[in-house]
Amino acid sequence: VSFPFFIKATSLHSHWTFHPNFNRIFCCPDKEPGLQPWMPGHSEDHRVTISYGRKVLLTSSATVHSIEILNGGKLVVADTNRPILLRTKHILIGNNGELHIGSPDCPYKGNLTIALFGSDQEHSYFGRKYIGVGTGGTLEIHGAKKLSWTFLNKTLQPGESNQRNYLFQRSWGNRGIIVHIIDPKTGEVLNDDRFDTYRSKDESRRLAKYVDAVESGLILAMVVNDEGSNNLEDSAKKTLSRLGSKHITGTKASSEARSSRVFHSSYGEHFTASISIDILSNSSILELEDQPDGWGPGDRVVVASTDYSMHQAEEFTLLPCPTCTPNQVKVQGKAQFIHLGEEVDGVDMRAEVGLLSRNILLHGEMEPGCYGNEACKFFDFDTFGGHLKVERGFRAVHISGMELQHMGQQTMGHYPIHFHMNGDVDERGGYDPPTFVRDVSIHHSFSRCITIHGSNGLLVRDVVGYDMLGHCFFTEDGPEERNTFDHCLGLMVRAGTLLPSDRDSKMCRDITDGAYPGYVPNPRQDCSATSTFWIANPNNNLINCAAAGSEETGFWFIFHHVPTGPSEGLYSPGHTEHKPMGQFFNNRAHSNYRAGMILDNGVKTTKANDKDKRPFLSLIGARYGPHQDADPFKPRVPALIHHFVAYKNQDHGAWLRGGDVWLDDCQFADNGIGLTLASGGTFPDDDGSHQQVKNSLFVGESDNHGMPLPDTPIWGPGGSDLTGRTLPRGVDFPMRGMQIYDGPINVQNCTFRKYTAMEGRHTSAFGFRLNNTWQSCPNNNVTDITFEHITSRVFFGEPGPWFNKMQMDGDKTMIFHDVDGSVSEYPGAFLVKADNWLLRHPDCIDVPDWKAAICSGRYAQIYVQTRNPANLNMDIVRNEYPDRPLTLEGALGKRKHYQQFQPVIVLAKGYTIHWDQLAPAEVTIWLINFNKSVDTCAYFELHTTHNFDKQPLSKQAVYNQHQCSSIPAPQLFCVDCRLLFLKVKAHNDREQFAFCSVKGCERVKITAIIPKGSPPSNCMAQAYPRHAELPVVDVPMPRKIPKARLVRSVCVCVCVCVCVK
Repeated sequence: VSFPFFIKATSLHSHWTFHPNFNRIFCCPDKEPGLQPWMPGHSEDHRVTISYGRKVLLTSSATVHSIEILNGGKLVVADTNRPILLRTKHILIGNNGELHIGSPDCPYKGNLTIALFGSDQEHSYFGRKYIGVGTGGTLEIHGAKKLSWTFLNKTLQPGESNQRNYLFQRSWGNRGIIVHIIDPKTGEVLNDDRFDTYRSKDESRRLAKYVDAVESGLILAMVVNDEGSNNLEDSAKKTLSRLGSKHITGTKASSEARSSRVFHSSYGEHFTASISIDILSNSSILELEDQPDGWGPGDRVVVASTDYSMHQAEEFTLLPCPTCTPNQVKVQGKAQFIHLGEEVDGVDMRAEVGLLSRNILLHGEMEPGCYGNEACKFFDFDTFGGHLKVERGFRAVHISGMELQHMGQQTMGHYPIHFHMNGDVDERGGYDPPTFVRDVSIHHSFSRCITIHGSNGLLVRDVVGYDMLGHCFFTEDGPEERNTFDHCLGLMVRAGTLLPSDRDSKMCRDITDGAYPGYVPNPRQDCSATSTFWIANPNNNLINCAAAGSEETGFWFIFHHVPTGPSEGLYSPGHTEHKPMGQFFNNRAHSNYRAGMILDNGVKTTKANDKDKRPFLSLIGARYGPHQDADPFKPRVPALIHHFVAYKNQDHGAWLRGGDVWLDDCQFADNGIGLTLASGGTFPDDDGSHQQVKNSLFVGESDNHGMPLPDTPIWGPGGSDLTGRTLPRGVDFPMRGMQIYDGPINVQNCTFRKYTAMEGRHTSAFGFRLNNTWQSCPNNNVTDITFEHITSRVFFGEPGPWFNKMQMDGDKTMIFHDVDGSVSEYPGAFLVKADNWLLRHPDCIDVPDWKAAICSGRYAQIYVQTRNPANLNMDIVRNEYPDRPLTLEGALGKRKHYQQFQPVIVLAKGYTIHWDQLAPAEVTIWLINFNKSVDTCAYFELHTTHNFDKQPLSKQAVYNQHQCSSIPAPQLFCVDCRLLFLKVKAHNDREQFAFCSVKGCERVKITAIIPKGSPPSNCMAQAYPRHAELPVVDVPMPRKIPKARLVRSVCVCVCVCVCVK
């Protein structure tokens, strides 16, 4: 018995209206006068050429070797009520050739299948098993208009039909009236009985008593099996009539019976209760957001996963359903997994439902197993499908309403749909109407979905890509711009062999073509980037798209420093790294392994050599800094990411690196890490830029619990109720909402919900990058934060699983600014690691659960760069805490030719620096986040055997920062010929988020000749207690104000003491 809920829903995405301008008189191409009926028959040796103005109409199924349409030839497929199957090895549409199947105003209504077969006789440009559109060619394919994809609007439980229901199990051996008493709230059968009213009048009287005894409010369902009216007495008929049933339908030809009645409530309201009984047990009802226009019995749909594993996507076949509401469909079978159809904890987690079937099918005929190429090392199935390729200079291409299956090949350049080096394909290129691919499904294919290569302005709308190898929606070389992906869905994106970025770990190790001898693959760095949307130029539009499951990433913005392949020379070096981003609006990503979205990295654009042995197009580092006209000397243009939803991604919801990258109104839930914003590096390429996230929601562990399965990698307790659930990385993985890395960043007006720490697992709303060697910027600002159902707002880490020893430089120097006190309840305070005594003062407030201290102060950074040698450890000591040195190992590893130390310091304090080996011969000190007119004093203690009388140094007794302030800068002094005293000053203004001044970074470089055999230059015993000072609180701690929001301004000055022996 079913209780359907009727929900009227409006699609969130807009529909684009197409205005044809084909200069044609006839709307339906198969009605054009002069077309010659064509029935070529069936011969795999028949080579067909349609040319010299010949126009033919294919009216029946056919098999031919090939079809070439050239020199004014035209092939039109008749729209008949008989299915047509056209088998051929290839179709080549050459100069002034045309292929028409329907039109935008007259979509093809019949059923057409084009099957591509064979693998011999390769064309020099198009290859084998293809539809090719050459220069001057026209391809118009327009199938029936169908809803491409929508959302599940009610959760589908495994083994259930998405409605409150019960299953009537019939048994043909039991004749008569079968009765079930059902709980209307749960669908549970409370009691059942059978009355053989065909055989006995006593059974009729027993039925009447049974019905009279049923309590009010329960549901009574009756089914007649075989025959039940022969001895049905009037008493039973009257009892049944008093129930008020108006009409019952059901025939031998139907599997479903339905009854309905209008009821009157005690409040005077009228409502209709409907009951349906379906004796087909193996079916389910999907309730959808949109009306499934064009969907019909026999069509195939796919329902996306709403858990961490993309492999929980499921396919179903539609069944007839006369009782379904306009937004419902019936499918064959029951779900194996939970598929959510609702918002959970404020995050839209509804499963996408994509239509796979179309009435025009293009597919490759496949062999039973893999054969004949390198891919057979990794796949046991045939990967040599068909493909459709469009050459530069085509006349017109418009594709809609088509299904592509078993398309693409694990060879370069052969994809289901491939626009190859076409230049501008919209109005800029003279195409009116602009070129488009829309209302298309591409599934169970072997190399990508849609490839845009050296082409601009293509519209890709309402496309479903499902179960394919390699990047799905793929832009190739870097110059592709102004293309629009609108309302596209991709799911089940698996690794392929073509590019390093397509490959998984095994492929990366086994395929080393193009590598220099001695290359040792590092799969997580060089490869392993399979993505649903692979965007090689930021100037493309992604609107209303869903990346619903990839082996690696949903959306990946990647950068080609110079264009590669046949696109070489199309833009100047660095163009894409500075190109402003197109629209990125209302997109979503879930069930991806690595991340929902990544904006980072580039590809290697040079061949392998002895200095860099990696193959061409391996992943490398890159930095993004968008500027007007892609010119770094023009104003910055922030990349705007609006209303992005990322949930159930195992590693990251989003990892975004670059200059101005700004997020607004986004949602992150159930990700291992919600969001990380990473800067451009030591001295950001786009200094003065910053990243920010505003008005967004972060949910740690939502009520989307998932379900335990034999192949579920991780299941354990979690959430606020500590019940069982699927987990992203491990039962002890420290989930974080906002991961603070380097900066500067701005987090404003964000809500953090349901971050619950538990014994052995340090989940927190704010956290830091684990095992971090890099800097942390004191200009990481947090303001107007709301916490709901949170047990841990912040966690700075402690030695143990995932955090390891907490001995890397970035692990020790973490800091952020709580501008309004919404995190710490102390407006203007800074949160620092509890054991970092460079940043503390006596009034700091320890928060043991956070492993943090709440402090006040004026903070900045110094970068200490060393050479000759570069493999040193550095101890930096604040004079106020001489027994609390901070040991730094350096950010760059010990094999570099220079090393870099990046401590955060409190300004207007004195410090000394020491080394675990002989002091470096070259030290450069860079002033970071220093404001104009701030003095900096530094002490260098040097070995007493040095002859400073020959050096141009003055001798003055300067011992502390108070004496430092009276000396003009810059100055260099010898203090008792043991301490080298240095005073510098920032002379130029800097922007709010800039590390350095508007004229560049101000620095001091010191070189020294150090005698061989000198001992390690650790001078702490000589420096202290001589330079020890009593701790002083320069900036008073703010008052704890639980409700008010205060913003305090800070100024900066510094005195630094550095010891070098």
